[in-house]
Amino acid sequence: MSFEPVLPPYNAGDPGASFLSSSCLDFLLIELVPMAYRVTNELEAGARARSLVQDEATPTSQTAASVAPSTAAAASTVGSAGAGKVLDDDDERDAVFYRLEMLGYRVGQGLVERFSRDRPRFHDTLDVIKFLCKDLWMLVFRKQVDNLKTNHRGVYVLTDNAFRPFQRMSTEAGGQAVVRAQPFLWFPCGIVRGALAALGITATVHAESSELPGAIFQIKTAAKA
Repeated sequence: MSFEPVLPPYNAGDPGASFLSSSCLDFLLIELVPMAYRVTNELEAGARARSLVQDEATPTSQTAASVAPSTAAAASTVGSAGAGKVLDDDDERDAVFYRLEMLGYRVGQGLVERFSRDRPRFHDTLDVIKFLCKDLWMLVFRKQVDNLKTNHRGVYVLTDNAFRPFQRMSTEAGGQAVVRAQPFLWFPCGIVRGALAALGITATVHAESSELPGAIFQIKTAAKA
């Protein structure tokens, strides 16, 4: 449980307010990535097993007896793979990215709908990005973005030199820490994209890290028709 004081935009005096321990959020972010890999492979294994059973479910009457045992054995083998890796590296990465990014997207939408409803209307995209760098980052990661750059043509680069989800990660030499940390950026990318969508801005969000605990988020907004 966190004993840190409540910070804006929270109002500790609001009788209808609900709060989340920052430690609980840390543990959630840590578990999200392995959970997404596990669920993705289990669902894929189940889908393959069902497909195999369906393909073998309509044999001729003469071969039904001989096919049934082999079908059951194959389905059992595919189903048992749910505990391990089923997809190849690229397909697995894409599926897990989509799952985590969409989870973050819904969280980002909900956060903005709740915490920006009493704010004055934003005048332009840069104001929205500044809101993300200050208010949203403080809300989710307990600090503001360290640096914001833009080319004034729809591209924004947000740099967080001490990204909260990375601060407790091991940086042991030779352990490929940066590579292992990359999937933990996918959920925050979804949060940013969902927050922007809730504020009427369509964008793509990409994040990377060259050295822990730093993280860089690149936002490319879509041109308005």
